[in-house]
Amino acid sequence: MFTSEIALWWQPDPLFRITAGGDGKLAFEPGPSGRLITRCDNGETFEIGRITVWEPGKRLVFGWRHANFAPDQSTEVEVSFEPVGAETRVSIEHRAWDTIPQRHAARHGFPEPVTLQRVADWWRTSLAKLRTRL
Repeated sequence: MFTSEIALWWQPDPLFRITAGGDGKLAFEPGPSGRLITRCDNGETFEIGRITVWEPGKRLVFGWRHANFAPDQSTEVEVSFEPVGAETRVSIEHRAWDTIPQRHAARHGFPEPVTLQRVADWWRTSLAKLRTRL
């Protein structure tokens, strides 16, 4: 559900919009060489990142970039799935924000700790929606 139905639980955040027009409709192309893309309302497609680790039910790692990142700028998201009784714990580490300059529009001039807190809040909101869908 994390990958196949991301468009149903993803919660856009105006602070961290993927493209200038918003987040569009996210979709994973599954598999170890798949991509995370978004289809914008105007019909354009933007590649957010490539999948680098594809271990269904265990681990997923993919690149994450906003449309206004330079070609050499990217962050990385690692998602771990861990069985806990009858449920699954989903843990996310969204790293490499320190490689994006503080003055960059995606960071809004926030220092590192504030950027990380805002990104964590953003993921928490989306994961709460995923939990509701489940």
